[in-house]
Parts: sequence; structure tokens; C-alpha cells
Amino acid sequence: MSQSPLSRFALKGLAFFSVLRGYNIALIVLAQYLCSIFILAPDKPLKELLLDPDLALLVLSTAIVIGSGYIINSFYDAEKDLINRPRKTLLDRHISQRAKITAYFTGNFIAVFMASAVSFRAVVFFSAYIFGIWLYSHKLKRITFVGNLVSASLAITPFFTVFVYYKNLAPVIFVHAVFLFLLILAKEMVKDLENLTGDLTQNYKTVAVRYGTRFSKYCISLLLIATALPTYALIRYFNVGAMDVYFKGAFILVILAVIALWWAHQKQHYLGIHNLLKFIIVAGVFGILLIDPDLLLRRFI
Repeated sequence: MSQSPLSRFALKGLAFFSVLRGYNIALIVLAQYLCSIFILAPDKPLKELLLDPDLALLVLSTAIVIGSGYIINSFYDAEKDLINRPRKTLLDRHISQRAKITAYFTGNFIAVFMASAVSFRAVVFFSAYIFGIWLYSHKLKRITFVGNLVSASLAITPFFTVFVYYKNLAPVIFVHAVFLFLLILAKEMVKDLENLTGDLTQNYKTVAVRYGTRFSKYCISLLLIATALPTYALIRYFNVGAMDVYFKGAFILVILAVIALWWAHQKQHYLGIHNLLKFIIVAGVFGILLIDPDLLLRRFI
């Protein structure tokens, strides 16, 4: 039974949202605005910040570049994802490879064009970011540990967009970035354990493929335990308000993740740990609100 045009359109729309990972993009947009409100420009009137056209262009450009990055990553990983994520890949295949490439180039062009309305520095920044994402997707992700390092670095890069815009490079920002970087790097290495079958088949030289799952677990455990250093620094030396509750809770969950990691031996187990680390990262975005819960109310008034 053939599908109606409306059904096909809805299916393609759902497939495109899946390829773009729209939920991740929405989270990054929210994180950029929350960082601006609570950390980078806490004294700036809320209305002025939210209606700042340059900030809006930078955030939108970031969202488009990240979306384009997911598209090119899906393009290069089509065969591997068919093994590791067959259901998602079957949905994604409603978008042709040609359509993905067209959307990739179009999105990046629009992003750089919007950035040019802000400054030349923004154009250089986004051009370099686009190149970095392409290089990672095309070459670097197959290189042992380098792929993980670059992936984690690209994941935290969007936050430096607003850091540079506000010219606020306070130490607390870098300590928080280290905490986030370690979590993301560990999450990426857990993802490699989860995707071991596809990586072996497609000759991806991940740490798990090259040195084995046991060595990979040692590396992940070290990274997760290392988050104790920025966690302690943020609680002890910086004014993070009630967000210290988040950091304490996050550290407990990190320890649980380490314990679960050494017990894990199946794809489902690694998927659970991956989702736990993702939850910690997502909770951290909303945890920014705890820095000063009354700030939004005061600035609205």
C-alpha cells in the first residue's frame, strides 16, 4: 500500500530531524543563552540580552553549523551506523546522500553569511569550526584517541562563541570547560565500546578496537575520576551558588558510572552508561539556573 504525499513528507521531516539531532541543537542553544545570562553578562538587562541581534546571529550560526556537522557525520558514517544503529539508520535513509550534501553546504554558507553581519572574527571562527568538523568526520575520527579528543573539543567549542563575544574569559569558565570536556571525552569513549562491532567492521581505529575493552575501561575510569579536580575547584574556590548541589550530585553519579563500567560487558550496558553520562551533561545545562535562582526574577522586575 503506497503512502500518501503527506505521510511521505512527515516521514522525511522526521528523518531530517533525526539526522540533525534537533534535541541536541536545542540544548546547545539553551546552554549558550543560560551561560550568557548567569555567567558571562550577569549585570546586563535580561531584555537587552535576549533581544541582542548579534548574540542571536551567533547562536543561530552555531546551531546551523552543528546541524550541518551532524549531517556530514551521518553521510560518512552511513555504513557503520547501519550496523550499530539499524533502526535509526533506516529512518535516516529516507533522506538521500545527495540531499544531505546539499543541506550541508547550504547550511554552512548561511551560517557564515550570518556571522559576517557580526564581525570578520566571527567569520574566521565559524569557517575554522566548519573545517574542523569536516576534518573530524572525514579523517580524524578513525585515528586512535585523536578522534575522541577532537570530538570532545568540537563539542565544547560552541560555548567559546559567547565567551569571546562578551570578552569574559574568567577562570571559572575554563574550569567548568575542563569538567565538561572530561565528561564528554569519557562519554565518547563509552560510545566506542557501545559501537565496537561497527567500528571493527569499518576499520575505525578506536582505543577499544586497537587496545581492547579492558584498556579502554581504564582510560574512561581515569577520565571520570579526574572530574573530581574541577568539581572540587568549582565548589571550593568559585562562587557557583546553589549549583554546588549539582556538582556534588554529578560526582556521585560519575562514581556509579565507573562502577557500572567495570561490570558492563554488553552493548546494552554501555548504552546505559552512555545515557547516564549524557544525563549528567544535560542536567549541568539546567543546573546553571542554580547559580542564582532569583536572578531571572530580579532582572525581569
